[in-house]
Amino acid sequence: MVIPSPPNLFSPERMNQLMAFDRLLTIMDDLREKCPWDKKQTLESLRHLTIEETYELSDAILEGDMQEIKKELGDIMLHMVFYSKIGSETGDFDVSEVLHAISEKLIARHPHIYGDTKVENDQDVKENWEKLKLKEKGNKSVLGGVPNSLPALVKAMRIQEKARGVGFDWEEKQRVWGKVEEEMQEFKEHFNAETAETIDAEKAEAEFGDLLFSLVNYARFIDLNPETALERTNKKFIKRFQYLESKAKDLNKNLADMTLAEMDVFWEEAKGM
Repeated sequence: MVIPSPPNLFSPERMNQLMAFDRLLTIMDDLREKCPWDKKQTLESLRHLTIEETYELSDAILEGDMQEIKKELGDIMLHMVFYSKIGSETGDFDVSEVLHAISEKLIARHPHIYGDTKVENDQDVKENWEKLKLKEKGNKSVLGGVPNSLPALVKAMRIQEKARGVGFDWEEKQRVWGKVEEEMQEFKEHFNAETAETIDAEKAEAEFGDLLFSLVNYARFIDLNPETALERTNKKFIKRFQYLESKAKDLNKNLADMTLAEMDVFWEEAKGM
């Protein structure tokens, strides 16, 4: 196995990157020693803030705002350095161990680069990745690596991707769409769409979950990310609704006092923008 090692001489670009990282590490040392807020933080107290920063990065990526992406990446980098600093204080790990660990994992997970494994395409790479992960972690199940706390839509996607990694998947997308139609029909059997009457609430919920799962599966087959698709729709709805609110304000009206027909006029205007 060929393992990359640091060069004897760094290029100016790499030296600038290393100096920038060293600057952040130094600032973190100062903050942890001198700032009352930073001194108080723990792994647990930072957790929800890290999740928030991750979603802010996600928003910036969807908006295609490169300057905002740069800013949010900096925020997340700060959190990674912060966790590593806390780890060094407890004696569990430091930032060098964190970086070496991910480097070793990447080398081990890419035997087609650092070993003699042959791959034909990116799907081969993904399948090898999942097999190596299963071996490394000693999971009894291929799905053992899917975090329990993932949002349900993202979790469905990851479950399906992992199952595909070991060959458990549909062969034709037409059959996947057939499954969507089948699940829709089963849902309708427990929900009267004309009267909005739920025939069996518990079964309707189960069938609706099956329907969503099959839609996620079909999206995967046609190379669509369902999480991204739904979030773009959320943003589109927000934009149109806020246009509706602004128009109501121009008329000195409250939305609650407007008829659906009145609101629909502005909604159609928003759709055309």
